Amino acid sequence: MAKIYFQGTFGAYSHLAALSVDPDAEILPCKTFDECFNKASSEPECTIIIPESNRITGNIGIEYLIFKHRLNIYKEHFQKIEHNLLGKPGAKLENIKEVYSHAQGLSQCSKFIKENNFIEHIRADTAGSAEMISKTKDVKQAAIASSLSAQIYGLEIVKKNIENESGNLTRFLVMGKNISQPEFEGKKYITSFLFKLKSKPAALYQSLGGFAINGVNLTKLQSYPEKNTFDSFFFLCDLDGHIEDPKVQKSLEELGLHCEDFHVLGVFEADKLRDKKK
Repeated sequence: MAKIYFQGTFGAYSHLAALSVDPDAEILPCKTFDECFNKASSEPECTIIIPESNRITGNIGIEYLIFKHRLNIYKEHFQKIEHNLLGKPGAKLENIKEVYSHAQGLSQCSKFIKENNFIEHIRADTAGSAEMISKTKDVKQAAIASSLSAQIYGLEIVKKNIENESGNLTRFLVMGKNISQPEFEGKKYITSFLFKLKSKPAALYQSLGGFAINGVNLTKLQSYPEKNTFDSFFFLCDLDGHIEDPKVQKSLEELGLHCEDFHVLGVFEADKLRDKKK
């Protein structure tokens, strides 16, 4: 049986994403993102599912682990995020005064929280907040979490879909130690890679010219400072296309001339939701 590790507690959005990717897998929680990456590095047959960015609140902040472990990316998965106000059985909206959730959960439901004058409490994760509420006797306290969390921890959904914007998506990456990539066929692919430029003026500008000349679209370009420095940067990059496409190969060869370090993280099919997001 396949094994997938996720960060958080059962009922977390990462748990939901893992179920969507492979409902038959053995799905196991880790306390931290570091623990997830360490599991994948030491257990080559397992995979991890990690939130990389949210459509509304941006990057999750796991880039340093991507740079450190350099795991292979097998798949991207866009998970719809639907936040719910969860309370003790019988809880009424008018009685709730305090709300607990992950910082991003609170941020993504800020309008609803403000309208109801809730006192906010930041917790490590959404599902952990639901678990905590299930153990309290105080009906004035509630959690913002998934409907799966309500099922797991015996809570009632006091109010559904309380997020500021419908269509809220989080992009997850399925990663592992073993290298694997799909055959180059007539599908939409993403090639993900990281690079560090040689130290010279206008290096980034010069290095990206090959993509423009060859008509290759970059969908992500993010800089990240190398450990203990602010004058040396890695770049994390996604492009539209398969690494075996001649246009992509030429672009990456051009980029390589300007690089001190270059590493392909993965080639994978683009999630079908990408078309719907445009």
